[in-house]
Amino acid sequence: MDTNDTYKTIITPAKETLFKEKGSKFYGYAYPIVSENEVKPIIENLRKVHPNARHICYAYQIGTETIHYRTNDDGEPNNTAGIPIYGQIQSFELTNIIVLVVRFFGGIKLGVGGLISAYKTAAQITLDSCEIIEKTIDTHYILSFDYQNMNKAMRVIKEKKLDIIHQEMEINPETGLPIGKIEIKIRKKNAEIIFDIFNSLYEINIQIKE
Repeated sequence: MDTNDTYKTIITPAKETLFKEKGSKFYGYAYPIVSENEVKPIIENLRKVHPNARHICYAYQIGTETIHYRTNDDGEPNNTAGIPIYGQIQSFELTNIIVLVVRFFGGIKLGVGGLISAYKTAAQITLDSCEIIEKTIDTHYILSFDYQNMNKAMRVIKEKKLDIIHQEMEINPETGLPIGKIEIKIRKKNAEIIFDIFNSLYEINIQIKE
């Protein structure tokens, strides 16, 4: 069984960093993200902050078990900006992150090699400034049970020190009696054991949250 259930990311946005090369200025930024929907507003905000910038290049990676990434050169020569930025995300072994580099042209062309080096360095400086943390990959389960079995479920949750994400009560339309529902979170490597414990308990139903 695969027990690799941790990943590295950042929790808070990085402070703006600056790298200069032959008159060009490269401002670096990094933000924690979990969805592609967060990308466009971040870019739009940076365009407001730097309305005269020549390029806003970026790379992001999202996901823990299924990885999704994208790079964007924003008008720079192909693969001279987004790919070097993404290379630093990989080098730092990060996910759920977007790194952006805003360039102001300084009048001297850097050439392909110079651009690759500059964007790589700008991304590296930005990630060096970040507080990187390790998080666990978690499995979420939904427990459901008649209300009189609440203590049975809570006993296991307390014994195994499980995290409760959400709990609610609803009425069973057939019996008119209350039903308890609890969402719990478990580290991936422990999930199978916990599932088996609840699955073996009479009158408690456990299902993985989709």
